[in-house]
Amino acid sequence: MLWLFKSAGERNPNNTFFQFWRQDNHPEEIFSAKFMESKLDYIHNNPVKAGLVEEPWEYLLSSARDYMTNRKGLLEIDFV
Repeated sequence: MLWLFKSAGERNPNNTFFQFWRQDNHPEEIFSAKFMESKLDYIHNNPVKAGLVEEPWEYLLSSARDYMTNRKGLLEIDFV
């Protein structure tokens, strides 16, 4: 893995050694409850799209368990 991060960092003049995050991600202001819900859905469905689980609440480190079921997830969350 370090080799991948190092080679990605060497191709990007903004880095000194390694690159872990993508450079093309840009923050967006949460301007409404509907927009916030769409972002939460996107985050909760990432493990499903990656093929790690079949349902969002099955991923143990996801807040989807807290939002979509009556069970508490492994991490402490603040509901939005």
